[in-house]
Amino acid sequence: MRVAYAFDPSLGSYDLGPGHPMRPERVLRTASLIDAYGLVRPGALEPIDVRAAGDAELLLVHDAEYLDAVIRASRTDGPRLAERGIGPGDTPPFAGMHDAAALVAGATTGALKAVTEGRFVRAFSPAGGLHHAHRDRAAGFCVYNDPAVAIAAALEREADLRVLYLDIDAHHGDGVQEAFYEDPRVPTLSLHEDGRYLYPGTGSFRERGRGPGTGSAINVPLPPYATPACFMLAFDEVVVPAARVFSPDVIVAQCGADSHWTDPLTTLGMTLEGFDALFGRIVELSETVCGGRLVACGGGGYSWEHVVPRAWTLLAGALLGVPLGEDLPAAWREKAGIAEGPPRSLRDDPPAYVSEAVEAELLRDTRWVAETLHGLGVAHP
Repeated sequence: MRVAYAFDPSLGSYDLGPGHPMRPERVLRTASLIDAYGLVRPGALEPIDVRAAGDAELLLVHDAEYLDAVIRASRTDGPRLAERGIGPGDTPPFAGMHDAAALVAGATTGALKAVTEGRFVRAFSPAGGLHHAHRDRAAGFCVYNDPAVAIAAALEREADLRVLYLDIDAHHGDGVQEAFYEDPRVPTLSLHEDGRYLYPGTGSFRERGRGPGTGSAINVPLPPYATPACFMLAFDEVVVPAARVFSPDVIVAQCGADSHWTDPLTTLGMTLEGFDALFGRIVELSETVCGGRLVACGGGGYSWEHVVPRAWTLLAGALLGVPLGEDLPAAWREKAGIAEGPPRSLRDDPPAYVSEAVEAELLRDTRWVAETLHGLGVAHP
């Protein structure tokens, strides 16, 4: 399987500063591990040109005043603009911020264009997935909303295109949902930790779209500590039947790795084996509903040294349809500074604090959400 690879080392310029959890090393280490597995080659991951999204593309999702604010904040002595979400905390200003964020948006836009134009069936934009940015402000470490920009640009080229946006990040994909809340061409499906416990506080199953888009927003809020089995239940009983009903032309999937049980910013219970199974299900779903056309982005993930690179390398393997050796390449482990210690494998153990009894309760809670969505009219399997 040939997969377009929208990556360039310059994407590491999206750097919110020392000590910020959104470390550029997440993406750079992922690329290094993917290289170590020999996945970047003709007939496998094939690099495509990465260019910055232009103003015309960014303005499909963001307003002009916000773009101007980001450009002003991108100067070395740029201002902090709290009313635009740029300042101390989640999304601090940094020199070159506009260019770096536009490059991420351009990478995902190029990936989706490569698929919709038929040059590739699948594509991978590991630096993408910045799903919290809003029309007029930054939020949640996200300056420009690259999935929304990519989808909006695709709709500009092909007005009747149907794009299913699927988000498995621990945090609700609020910015993308907001961008297409009234657009039935872009159903948004999000599996995430319940917003009562986690940023951004949205993503209730009651959020279902508005106007002509009513019914096209589907949210599955998962209980804290939700295990891989909870994700599989939600995927099989909500995502799959809904995707079959929507019958998209292409799927854009945000594959954040922050639902892993070791992530410092979330409280979910995913494992690497769980990610591998879920990524496989996403690929299989694309084969079933849209001829395999799939664009996968990165997203969240703040256990950046060891978890994120392994999770997104598993994603690359799933997109290519190739099994990966469980033992991490020795050269990569040495380069990453972990030659003598864990991790040594693409697998890991589940959290010890989730007993069978606890998992049974988590599955009951997840099933309740799925059945509630069925009662609201979401297709039942």
